[in-house]
Amino acid sequence: MTKVQDITSPMTASEKRATWSLAGIYALRMLGLFLIMPVLSLFAEQLEGSTPSLIGLSIGIYGISQSILQIPFGLWSDRIGRKKIIIIGLILFFIGSVVAAVSTTIYGVLAGRAIQGSGAIAAPIMALAADLTQEVHRTKAMALIGVSIGLSFGVAIAAGPVIAGLIGVHGIFWLIGLLAILAILIILFIVPNPPQQSKKHRDAQLVPAQFSYVLKSADLLRLNYGIFVLHIILTASFVVLPLLMRDAGLLPALHWKVYLPVFIISMAAVVPFVILAEKKRKMKGVFIGAIVVLVLADIGLMLFHGTLPGIIAFLWLFFCGFNLLEATLPSLISKTAPGDIRGTAMGVYSTCQFMGAGIGGGVGGWCYGEFGASGVFLFCAAAGFSWLVVSLGMRPPKYWANLLISLEKLNEQDANEFVAEMLKIIGVEEITLHYEDAVAYLKVDNQQLDKDRLQSLITRYAST
Repeated sequence: MTKVQDITSPMTASEKRATWSLAGIYALRMLGLFLIMPVLSLFAEQLEGSTPSLIGLSIGIYGISQSILQIPFGLWSDRIGRKKIIIIGLILFFIGSVVAAVSTTIYGVLAGRAIQGSGAIAAPIMALAADLTQEVHRTKAMALIGVSIGLSFGVAIAAGPVIAGLIGVHGIFWLIGLLAILAILIILFIVPNPPQQSKKHRDAQLVPAQFSYVLKSADLLRLNYGIFVLHIILTASFVVLPLLMRDAGLLPALHWKVYLPVFIISMAAVVPFVILAEKKRKMKGVFIGAIVVLVLADIGLMLFHGTLPGIIAFLWLFFCGFNLLEATLPSLISKTAPGDIRGTAMGVYSTCQFMGAGIGGGVGGWCYGEFGASGVFLFCAAAGFSWLVVSLGMRPPKYWANLLISLEKLNEQDANEFVAEMLKIIGVEEITLHYEDAVAYLKVDNQQLDKDRLQSLITRYAST
């Protein structure tokens, strides 16, 4: 007899502790990376050796090192251990912050930011979360960790100018170093220890054998191109936005008065569209519309960046499109990728995201030096338009959620019978069985799923 899984049960206290502490570590690291974004171009102007291209590269270079090491760190964590790799990544993040804090040249800041990004702990954190949660709660845990990224970005762009006004940009780098130490203490003393032997978590871990599928899937490639372009646009924009607001007469320490309300109001504005996309199942229309909004925002910034009201109006429009796309892209990846390939798909997706941030900073800085702010926003609008063209051919997604069911202690014959019975339940659309991992990966339609019948079936087989 095995423990009965309850698909409607809440997380246990240990699972909540693991999820929230890991989300906190992820948020602290991303907060450290994002805090500098709204102030670095203003600060870097004063550094020895600065050029627009190098300033832009200093903003985004963390993404290049992160994208290069993202997948290797995930694979190393399988061999060395999750916590060890996460601590190594956080130590690198701390070292990079110190290097940037003591630097007086643009090259020192570049080196520090590159080292910060080399602590690529996203994949090990997700894998550790999978180790520490039951299959039926895995998707919820991943979603909560994902939400922490968005919150850290919103906090960072509002708090960055305020903190820079109080302790300077060098002080921000020292603060980021302290955040890294805090994250290390959390992983050491708060995050539970994983079991010594754990299952392979194909929904959360990278599986090298699956790369070919992910890289050949046209639907996934469209989404990967989308997140790549989205973060090119974001980073390139923040090369010039702080400079433009300063030149329009707003003191850098007061930039939060623009960022905070614009971000909050834009978040509120996109909520109905998220509901329309997910609940009313209008995802493709909402998604395409958000890309159009992003392109229009960049065109508006190209034409009206000379005045503060113009910057505020089109920055709000920009964040409406950005926040909606940032929320829907991971959902589309989850819907599109088979349940047992989701971990690899998300790994490639994250690599594209960080590579976009790195390239966006460098190209944005070069455009600014050669063509001015108008050139930066023209480049962003063109990149967004290319994404729009690519996305027009996307197929409407299947509105299926992921659900994992443990097959622990079921023999192979019982497991196959169990899967066959599950496929008869209304709302269970697809099942991929990995008996060697003792997990069944389900795609379910939550609006139709007969949860009572599914739970009854789970209970019956768990009791055999």
